[in-house]
Amino acid sequence: MAVVWCLQQRLHSLLRRYSLSNMARHNRKPDELLPLTSGMFHVLIALADGEKHGYAIIKEVARRTDGAIRLSAGTLYTLIRRFVQEGVIAESAERPDPALDDERRRYYRLTPFGRDVAKAEAVRMELTLSMARAKNLIPRTRTS
Repeated sequence: MAVVWCLQQRLHSLLRRYSLSNMARHNRKPDELLPLTSGMFHVLIALADGEKHGYAIIKEVARRTDGAIRLSAGTLYTLIRRFVQEGVIAESAERPDPALDDERRRYYRLTPFGRDVAKAEAVRMELTLSMARAKNLIPRTRTS
């Protein structure tokens, strides 16, 4: 149970670290958006390493999950619309060279608030997995 306590402390620490100015701007704390659906979390994971356009997000989610999660364009753009309204992601003003890209594409990036939401969800999931391990529902991981 020490692992569960440690994970709970990490989640609380992350939430305390979240600045009052961000909370005032978004009027929310990261944990207020939790739990995320699987698709939502995978979109945030796809954007964690940099900006992407919608089709690139769809392809990365499918690739990372070996096709287990396939987002339709309608689902993705519904999530994007919600995330933009919540301040989780933002449309990027920077564009690739027009000769190398389709000018109709819109690129999206995680905001600092969005990164905190993704981190809070990862910690929440880690806490849930540690509870499942404590109940012998999944094997305990070995540390070397």
